[in-house]
Amino acid sequence: MGENMRRSLCLSIFVIAAALFAVGQNDVRQDRRDIYQDHRDLRHDRVDRNRDIRDIHHDQADIAKDRRELRHDERTGNTAGAARERADIARDRRDLRKDDRDLHADRRDIHHDRRDIRYDRRDLRHDHHE
Repeated sequence: MGENMRRSLCLSIFVIAAALFAVGQNDVRQDRRDIYQDHRDLRHDRVDRNRDIRDIHHDQADIAKDRRELRHDERTGNTAGAARERADIARDRRDLRKDDRDLHADRRDIHHDRRDIRYDRRDLRHDHHE
């Protein structure tokens, strides 16, 4: 094998090794970006979950108050007031069901975000060791 051919082969091997190294570095950077995004999603979902819990407690308190007022209106014969309280209770129950569905979705999203973080960390360790 001639000297030029050896140089050409060494240069080719060096270029291939450099390209593989660069690709590996890009994978590590992308995995880190993915982990950062997953953590940001997780924080967002936790904030949403906490808001939904607060809204649920508020709706439950409103329903209890409206029920007390409904009982009072029924005892005193205030049919118009009782009708308003029934409508308020129905509206609060709809809000409560909506918040409950949102809470369930947020809990599911939190679970998926945690899973994604675990997988991205595993990928990062794998890419870093190659």
